[in-house]
Amino acid sequence: MSGRRSGGTGSGSGGGRNIHTKVRANRKRTESSRRWLERQLNDPYVQRAKIEGFRSRAAFKLIEIDERYSLLKPGARVVDLGAAPGGWSQVAADKVGSTDTDPLVVAIDLLDMEPVPGVIFMKKDFLDDDAPDALKAALGGHPADLVLSDMAAHATGHRKTDHLQIMHLCEVAHEFAREVLAPGGHFLAKVLRGGTEHTLLAALKRDFSSVGHVKPAASRQDSAELYVLARGFRGEGE
Repeated sequence: MSGRRSGGTGSGSGGGRNIHTKVRANRKRTESSRRWLERQLNDPYVQRAKIEGFRSRAAFKLIEIDERYSLLKPGARVVDLGAAPGGWSQVAADKVGSTDTDPLVVAIDLLDMEPVPGVIFMKKDFLDDDAPDALKAALGGHPADLVLSDMAAHATGHRKTDHLQIMHLCEVAHEFAREVLAPGGHFLAKVLRGGTEHTLLAALKRDFSSVGHVKPAASRQDSAELYVLARGFRGEGE
């Protein structure tokens, strides 16, 4: 997702005809933008997202993870950190049965996000001091069963800097999860390969009964992106 924001929904590898679309270079398009556009046009998950009505290919990542670990159960309350453009919120709302009259999904992002049925959305920086309390208020005082974070800072191209930024977001998301999760709840957050810091893993293992990494098939294989999944929150005071 973007600037401290998130990502998307569905499973499988895409299907369809294996036809490669080439994008020609021109004066108005940089080489990097040409490559990006060509990859998007030939990405089966991008194509599936359009066909199935998802707002981003990232939605398939959450669907694949949920199919394996059953995180999204009917009636569960979910917080989606870094939600725009809304793919993960779409998946979560559908899976837990969230509706506009009984919203079970709360989402936040720096960027605008078109309304998603059953989702309470706030346009706000999650790192703002008042963001955690705003999210708690949106939950109506109820604990959450799942905290999702597909947040990622804008890439600088400097690997160490990008890693430090995304790890900071993950750490802050973890602290928030400790405050809002019900016992037995789960936490799923984006990190970068080659560096879930030992301190973060140790903290997660202290708070959850099971901690590990997962890289769904919908996550591009040439990307350093993967997810840390912590299940079975022990609860504050344990």
